[in-house]
Amino acid sequence: MRNRRYKKYFKSVCFSFYTLGLLSIFISCEKEEAVDKPIVDPIEVVPETEISKDYKLPNIDLSHWKVTIPIGNPTEVEPPEIIDYATNETLKRFMYNDSTDGSLVFYTFPASSTANSSYSRTELREQMQPGNNSVNWTFEQGGKMKGTLSVPEISKDENGEFERTIVMQIHGRLTNEQRDLIGEDDNNAPPILKIYWFKGKIRVKTKVLKDIEASDTEILFTDAWGDDEGFNFLEEVGHEKFTLEIVASKGKMEITLNDKEKVVYDNIHIQKWNVFENYFKAGNYFASKNENSFAKVKYFDLEVSH
Repeated sequence: MRNRRYKKYFKSVCFSFYTLGLLSIFISCEKEEAVDKPIVDPIEVVPETEISKDYKLPNIDLSHWKVTIPIGNPTEVEPPEIIDYATNETLKRFMYNDSTDGSLVFYTFPASSTANSSYSRTELREQMQPGNNSVNWTFEQGGKMKGTLSVPEISKDENGEFERTIVMQIHGRLTNEQRDLIGEDDNNAPPILKIYWFKGKIRVKTKVLKDIEASDTEILFTDAWGDDEGFNFLEEVGHEKFTLEIVASKGKMEITLNDKEKVVYDNIHIQKWNVFENYFKAGNYFASKNENSFAKVKYFDLEVSH
């Protein structure tokens, strides 16, 4: 009887230990799983954003240029102020960067004009000595200007034809002594070279003496010079980029388009021109007075050397 009770008691105790053992193993496994399971922080999902394109800026040194714009009488901005054209309140409507293609834009429309012209411009004028118009160069001293540019936008006239604009020049200038000699009230002399964007092509105009026998004093007068017939490059540039290079030397002037076509002037008229001082011009000298007309010229690079 006692043995039966003992066996029964022993079974009960064994069962309890067995149950406790299972519980212990189960709890231990639960703890291990709890320890082994890493804590994962919630992931913040950031919506994809469009990656902005890199800004491109023109690489043009303006420290030896002043600019004329078609407002005021008109308005001129010289170095050093022109260097900050992008933030200059007066300039930024007419001269600004296009960061999508790295160009410097010259915008103009018919408005104010300079004393010796009836057309408006947003145009650079070379200053060999910044801020001083009196230091210039002769053909004998020589000069070279090269630029890459385009005319992406220009209005059409009443006949549906594109207007024209001058994108480069070599302009003559009287010295003070020459001015006084012929009794002029300013230093203006004719431009020996004008390069036009004309109906998608590049047209070159220069000056010729009306009288080849004119004296060195007589040729100082503006009315001693007339226009030549002009020269048209064969290549059509349209609204795309093109490169122009001008090289002036004693008795000679060369203009090259896109390193391919070239026109050379080395006649008696160019030889006689050496009496004048000169300066380069570049930009947008708009040859139209039509209402609502306009032009944009873009320069991607521009270099001058002497």
